[in-house]
Formats: sequence, C-alpha cells, structure tokens
Amino acid sequence: MSQKPEVWQRGPLPGIDPLLQPVAHALLQAREEINEYMDGFPSALLWERPAGMASTGFHLQHLSGVLDRVFTYARAEGLSESQFSQLAEEGSDNAEGYTVADLVGRFNHQVDLALQQLKNTDINTLPDFRGVGRAKLPSTVIGLLFHAAEHTMRHVGQLMVTAAVVKSS
Repeated sequence: MSQKPEVWQRGPLPGIDPLLQPVAHALLQAREEINEYMDGFPSALLWERPAGMASTGFHLQHLSGVLDRVFTYARAEGLSESQFSQLAEEGSDNAEGYTVADLVGRFNHQVDLALQQLKNTDINTLPDFRGVGRAKLPSTVIGLLFHAAEHTMRHVGQLMVTAAVVKSS
C-alpha cells in the first residue's frame, strides 16, 4: 500500500464545507485503497466466496450501490428502478461479465458524484429529517452522509481481506 499520508492528513479539500470534510476524506481514502489494492486482481476470482462469505465482486458492487442509494436519500429522493435493479444484482453469483475494471470504475464514478453532492450540500440542511427506504426510517442529512462514509470504509476492509484470501488460495 501507498506510503503517502492518508487523505485526511493532506489538508482540506477545496469546495467542501469543513463539516463535510470527514465524509469526503473517507470516500477519497476508500477510492485510493480500492484502486491500489484491486490493481492486477484477476476478474476470474471476483465471485469466489471464501468460507461462504461475500465475494470481492459483491463488495465492489455494494460499495457503489450504497453510496448511490444513501446519497439519494440524503437529497430527499426515492430510489429509481435502476437503483432497485442494481440492488437486486448485488451479491448475485450470476453477475458474471463484469471485470475488476468495470466495478472499480463504477465505484470511482460514484465517489465523483458523491463529492459533487458534498460540494453542493447546504450545511444548514444537515440536521434535516430524511426518511430511508419505503418504511421512511428516520435519519438526517448528516446521518446519511456519515453512514455512507463509515459503511464504505467498513466494506473496504472486508474487500481487502476477502481479496487477499481468494488470491492466496
């Protein structure tokens, strides 16, 4: 892994409010780690499920999907049919046809969209209620954005372990 300082140690990101810097830092850190760690990972191993655990491909799909869905809820929007289709596909062993580059590229794109949304987020809306899912489970804009960051980093860790295990088998 890279020897440069973690993203949060490199200073503030231009155009993003100080209150949202930790979210942006976490997403950029995740992107760096995924791009570095998945470089050279064989697409043939994407759907291997060591000990019945989630595959590397699932984690890559889920990372993109969660960012997309949670940031959608933060905008007070409902999910689209396309988002529901992607959700149904996550973890499907029938998701063959994707390459590592496809899935990493999708994640990179989703991080770009998230960063743009962070730049456009009015910090006065951070405590505003946001309903999650069809049940409209209670959250707030800041709650959703923070969850997106921590959930992303959690899956980055799981992805790295899973990828290491399947590569060593």
